[in-house]
Amino acid sequence: MSYSQYFLFGIYPYIALAVFFLGSLIRFDREQYTWKSDSSQLLRRGQLRLGSNLFHVGVLFLFFGHFFGMLTPHFLYEPFISTGAKQILAMVSGGIAGVLAFIGISLLLHRRLTEPRIRATSKTSDILILLLLWLQLLLGLATIPLSAQHLDGSMMVRLAEWAQRIVTFRGGAVELLAGAGWIFKTHLFLGMTIFLVFPFTRLVHVWSGFAAMTYVVRAWQLVRPRG
Repeated sequence: MSYSQYFLFGIYPYIALAVFFLGSLIRFDREQYTWKSDSSQLLRRGQLRLGSNLFHVGVLFLFFGHFFGMLTPHFLYEPFISTGAKQILAMVSGGIAGVLAFIGISLLLHRRLTEPRIRATSKTSDILILLLLWLQLLLGLATIPLSAQHLDGSMMVRLAEWAQRIVTFRGGAVELLAGAGWIFKTHLFLGMTIFLVFPFTRLVHVWSGFAAMTYVVRAWQLVRPRG
């Protein structure tokens, strides 16, 4: 493994996570008025509801699927489901959720880039994070055919072990990626980059969503246009 590999997958994860947590904390402390996702519904309703619903349903499933799938030790689920069966389950369910999220974010990105009023009021970070998420979802879908080439789940276990060693500060994490293809590695790198830029974008509103126990039963936001 080259030095660049050790940096990207052994050091960069900690840089991204440090910026993710500390940056979010500092922004909440210093810039609470920016702690939101600005709505563009008043400017144009088209594509917003469908795109937003598809994206959020898909990406929330993918987030929790990756979180528990990557960070759950192998010995905990081995008595209930084999590694191969778990990989097939992840490919099917993750593929469906990924397609939904990809269609949704494509609609949202098209809407933001092609509607002059929305484009004029968009921040650079708004467009950047949409592009990063779009590319990340595309890379995630591209890993499915590669995973189908080794249905024993061996690569999935190695990627999960890499993540578990990173979060538990254990050595030997980078060596686990020695046989991983460039799509897997790019997917990991881009995922860490999203954590890195998270505090500087509208994604900070996710913290509020997860933190508020009443979020799932919240009232609808009422938007009243003039006239």
